[in-house]
Amino acid sequence: MFRLLTLLLILAGSAAADTETPAKLVESHDGFDYTRKTVEIAMRDGVKLHTVILIPKAAKRAPILLTRTPYDADKMTSHEDSTHLAMALSGYDHVVDTIIEGGYIRVVQDVRGKYGSEGDYVMNRPLRGPLNPTKTDHSTDTYDTIDWLVKNLPESNGKVGILGVSYDGFTPLMALVDPHPALKVSVPMNPMVDGWRGDDWFHNGAFRQQGLPYIYNQEATRKNESLWPASSLDQYDMFMDAGSAGELARRRGLEQMGFWQKLVAHPSYDAFWRDQAMDKILGARPLKVPVMLVHSLWDQEDMYGALAVYKALEPKDIANDKVFLVMGPWHHGGEIGDGSTLGPLHFDSDTGLTFRRDILLPFLDHFLKDAAPPLTTSPVTAFETGTNQWRHLRAWPGPSKATPIYLAASGKLVTSAPAGDAFVEYISDPAKPVTFVPRPFPFGEDGSKVWPDWLVTDQRDPGSRPDVLVYTTDVLTAPLVISGEPVVHLTASTSGTDSDWVVKLIDVYPPEVERHPALGGYQLAIAMDIFRGRYRESLETAKPLAANTPLAYTWALPTTDHVFLPGHRIMVQVQSSWFPLYDRNPQTFVPSIFDAKPGDYKKATQRVYGKSYVELPVVAR
Repeated sequence: MFRLLTLLLILAGSAAADTETPAKLVESHDGFDYTRKTVEIAMRDGVKLHTVILIPKAAKRAPILLTRTPYDADKMTSHEDSTHLAMALSGYDHVVDTIIEGGYIRVVQDVRGKYGSEGDYVMNRPLRGPLNPTKTDHSTDTYDTIDWLVKNLPESNGKVGILGVSYDGFTPLMALVDPHPALKVSVPMNPMVDGWRGDDWFHNGAFRQQGLPYIYNQEATRKNESLWPASSLDQYDMFMDAGSAGELARRRGLEQMGFWQKLVAHPSYDAFWRDQAMDKILGARPLKVPVMLVHSLWDQEDMYGALAVYKALEPKDIANDKVFLVMGPWHHGGEIGDGSTLGPLHFDSDTGLTFRRDILLPFLDHFLKDAAPPLTTSPVTAFETGTNQWRHLRAWPGPSKATPIYLAASGKLVTSAPAGDAFVEYISDPAKPVTFVPRPFPFGEDGSKVWPDWLVTDQRDPGSRPDVLVYTTDVLTAPLVISGEPVVHLTASTSGTDSDWVVKLIDVYPPEVERHPALGGYQLAIAMDIFRGRYRESLETAKPLAANTPLAYTWALPTTDHVFLPGHRIMVQVQSSWFPLYDRNPQTFVPSIFDAKPGDYKKATQRVYGKSYVELPVVAR
């Protein structure tokens, strides 16, 4: 018996030696310059949202900076295994240098249904109402989160700011709807605002099929564990092989995703899109919280949103002290990184650092610190490309004169309307669409390197195609300054019954450029966008086009703040496809292009008439 007992004790000891890992690790933060807390904050309906709180060890009456995200709060706040807060935030946080220098408490929260948070995920969850039958939305979740933070963080001064980029910029806009009293400032950077008019999903009715993998990755699983499968090195091949965006979605099983079902059901600008557009929502409400809207002049994802919200809110700011706009020479989110360059462009300084250090930090400190420093931020701070200078204005845009430049049939851009009905024509073939970047446009990491800077891609490649019309001025002898939205007034016909029109405003550099040889002859797009012809008469109701009939199309290009310098030329390009960024227009009217069949895609003869013009917002200096 004694031997048996001894054997059992030995075996028990052996078993214990096999379980050296603690049942639950209690992390030590001795020597850290911050404290990390993870809490599950209960919303008014009982759903708990995963929230990471990083508190500087020296924090006392410190303000709180909140970001609400669908992109993994844990990952965003633990980039490096380090005892230093700056390193923990260095890889993913939007404004790490601002947070460290300002001594802010940093809070990052997973939105409903993503990563560590409970509940159901809905893409850009609309406000409670016809589009959201529940009792909660991003507005209520932000309110409940702020309420918990100011009651449970004794290190804070009870003042909260919310900020973020893209989707994380959409949530600061939602926070402005019935805001919590402790919310003192909101900073939406490159926010998603209106997904049909000009942000992620459509531009003027043309579907941005580059969003398909994002929708799949974001909605297939809570933690983005199931990723969109690539089928070829070049995205062009994948989209062409499928035919329509709808067929590619079917092949990938995207019909299982709720948001894709909504996109297919609402291809036009109906109440589904209008009623959740944040510029319209906020324009109909009182302005209670100061807001700084941050816009990138070459934003490849959310070009429309920030300026649309600014237009809606600025008239409410009677005292000119609540609505602020910053525009910089960045791609989407470029303001949170090194802003010295963009593609081949050099800006003579780190414009991202200037934004964070000289514009954002003083702005946040003024509204959030107890001993608030005076407000020094201009109502509008805009970077003028061409001259590479920051300008400080009272409103955007400043005074300008609408100046037309006409697309003469000779290929010249002229200042007087040509006489007669002269036109230039080309064949648009859906089987050989114009690409938005030179092929190949790869998947994965290589593709992600191309994507941020594609809006500054040299336009000489498309301009050399026979299905792209090119119009140019003579060499400029004096600078031409434009500030605001160029407006396209296109008179064109098609032999088909539907058509896309793409218009690009381009700065053509001299043949040789001192200090930057790569810019010799470069064709830099300043503003360009697409319009889907079926919405010429009504954005809500698609109608076939009258074949072989000159028709008028009018739409605004993205906002510019640019100087065409002496020695440069102005160029306009016109084309009828922009692939695979946008789905191909079959050029035969079908009820929904998502359902277009191979036989619907047909060549068309496109004519652009000399009475067409682009209205430039010219500033006299």
